[in-house]
Amino acid sequence: MKKASVHRKEHFNAAHRLHNPLLTDEENRELYGKCNNPNFHGHNYELVVKVTGPIDEKTGYVADTKILSNIIKEHVTDRFDHKNLNLDVEEFKTLNPTTENVAVVIYETLRGKLPAELDLKIYLYETERNFVEYPA
Repeated sequence: MKKASVHRKEHFNAAHRLHNPLLTDEENRELYGKCNNPNFHGHNYELVVKVTGPIDEKTGYVADTKILSNIIKEHVTDRFDHKNLNLDVEEFKTLNPTTENVAVVIYETLRGKLPAELDLKIYLYETERNFVEYPA
């Protein structure tokens, strides 16, 4: 059976503050710099969701990109877009919203919404030059 990968690109805008409550304010400022701003800061995140699996003989699809887009919209962009990740997204009330952690949360959210036979990989761009791939 032939396999292929399908990529769906989405975006969302969100604010966050990188802060570890186990560290002192000085240690947080030293570790996270401007990203530790108590008043938060924002990013225009670019999200690429990659699914890999067999090409269905009937449809010719690995995954219907419209359905994939709807799943991402409902479970990721609607939840994260124009939100303060620290204050508005339940997972980040106790988890530091680094790009790495945001990518893991997105992966865990989407993994349960997609067929098990599809491999899933997340690419999350915090900036044009900084991005995370999960799982690695």
